Amino acid sequence: MTTEPAMSATPASPQNHALAENHASLIVQGQDRTGIVAAVSAVLSGHGANIVSLDQYSDDPQGGAFYQRTVFSLDNLKAVLPTIERELESELAKGFDLDFTLRDMSVPNRVAIFASREDHCLLDLLWRHRRGQLPVTISMVVSNHTDTADEVRSFGIPFVHVPTGEMGRAAAEAEHLRLLRGNVDFVVLARYMRILSGEFIASLGVPIINIHHSFLPAFIGATPYAKAKERGVKLVGATAHYVTEDLDEGPIIEQDVVRVTHADTVADIRRRGADVERTVLSRAVRWHSEDRVIRTDNSTIVFA
Repeated sequence: MTTEPAMSATPASPQNHALAENHASLIVQGQDRTGIVAAVSAVLSGHGANIVSLDQYSDDPQGGAFYQRTVFSLDNLKAVLPTIERELESELAKGFDLDFTLRDMSVPNRVAIFASREDHCLLDLLWRHRRGQLPVTISMVVSNHTDTADEVRSFGIPFVHVPTGEMGRAAAEAEHLRLLRGNVDFVVLARYMRILSGEFIASLGVPIINIHHSFLPAFIGATPYAKAKERGVKLVGATAHYVTEDLDEGPIIEQDVVRVTHADTVADIRRRGADVERTVLSRAVRWHSEDRVIRTDNSTIVFA
């Protein structure tokens, strides 16, 4: 295993910081009933908070599941946020069956990106981050190959090589846990061509986002685009989802497709597939980092 010398990950861009300064996100979910929005708004307005955006969804107004995302701004937010949290706990305990999370959006989520040899998703995320399009701090890039090391270094991001094939999965995952625990808020698999064990997923304890082509499970294996060409597919796509112990069956965050024709070669289809993988993964990462995705069982509510 090789590790880059210690360095600070590239901070959130000035554009992102300016947008998030004195802003907080509030996610509320639970059983629907009358008065939820009023109760939440009363706490926020009592502190002079300005609600910037509010999205809500109920799958059944008669006691169904309720989901709400609120972004609000407030001067001196850091000092007041603990008080708001205590008041929300008190208010929502009054006959409401609800859970909530509250986050200062000026503090970006810390993310580790896992990659293998294919670099299109990895480099796209690094480029978008440098352009200020992803409100995260990239703590490190971890790879089982060294092919992308120089390019990652050029972005000022720490690169860590963990040779999974040489070490074996158990030893590699132990090293991954050592690197990640306490240092990241979520992980992105940017075409990381290794299967994570259920023990690793449970031990890590933070969300993991994966990207794969939407042919699964119809065209599994090493050459899905060639198999798709043989079948004469007319659409290729990509799916970003949360990782669970059930391979490629976790809650879906985002999907998209592009059209192909009989005239497209396998290389054309692969290129179009890579394009849609990049865009779908970047949306999923941005939406997750902006607290727009609420997990519910094996599904998601996405306030995009």
